[in-house]
Amino acid sequence: MASKNAHDLDGDTEAGQSGGVQSVDRALTVLDILARDGDAGVSSIALEMNIHKSTASRLLASLVNRELVHQDSERGKYRLGFGVLRLASSIPGRLSLVREARPVLEALAERFKETVNLAVLRSNYAVNLDQAMGPSTLATYDWVGSLTPLHATSSGKVLLATLPPDERKRLLVETGLPARTPQTITDRAELERELAKVAQDGYGMVKEEFEVGSNAVAVPFGSHLDLVSAAISVAGPAFRFDPEAMPELIEELKQAGRRISTRMGHADA
Repeated sequence: MASKNAHDLDGDTEAGQSGGVQSVDRALTVLDILARDGDAGVSSIALEMNIHKSTASRLLASLVNRELVHQDSERGKYRLGFGVLRLASSIPGRLSLVREARPVLEALAERFKETVNLAVLRSNYAVNLDQAMGPSTLATYDWVGSLTPLHATSSGKVLLATLPPDERKRLLVETGLPARTPQTITDRAELERELAKVAQDGYGMVKEEFEVGSNAVAVPFGSHLDLVSAAISVAGPAFRFDPEAMPELIEELKQAGRRISTRMGHADA
């Protein structure tokens, strides 16, 4: 009897493991579909995977809870979430953008003694891929993997300024312009004027718009695809860091952006 119970237990364990493997395989298939199509609804995912719609809903809910998938509040469709990027950022040595930009970030942090961030546009937000801390930096917060609002950050502004008008409009309608501080721009027309200036000047700036007591300035840069793909920013406490009073910082930041662009194979860098 004991051996039979042991055999039954092994069988149950094996069955449980098989079910777990199947769930993992299905979840990875969902991520593959979203990576391929950009976004997808529950019905189309269920149809392609030949599973019940309720099963697809449970898979998506689990992935949303893990921030690997994000649901569009208006359209109801799903897309990859910034959690995927956060996982990837844990192995920065394998990310060519991070690898190529890292020496430039460290040099800027050493030169200006402030925090330097590398950000990209993902899931309607600016997501920080890497960060270098200056030797006198007061803040110790690790922004790598953090999701930050485009309209209230310097990196977000330069990324917004490079988007086609229709794409920018869609994005801002989806995210809105919530106030982070009393200085945050929450009026669409005012933001558009600001973005036109960013596009003309080649850099974006925030003064206590994302966090009270913090200023930042950012520049965009491109890749081998000749597209603006990321932004590099310098941020510091407002009491000592005023980018407008530091023209040498803005010029060096632009040069840093061009260096990264060159390292990434941008044709016009």
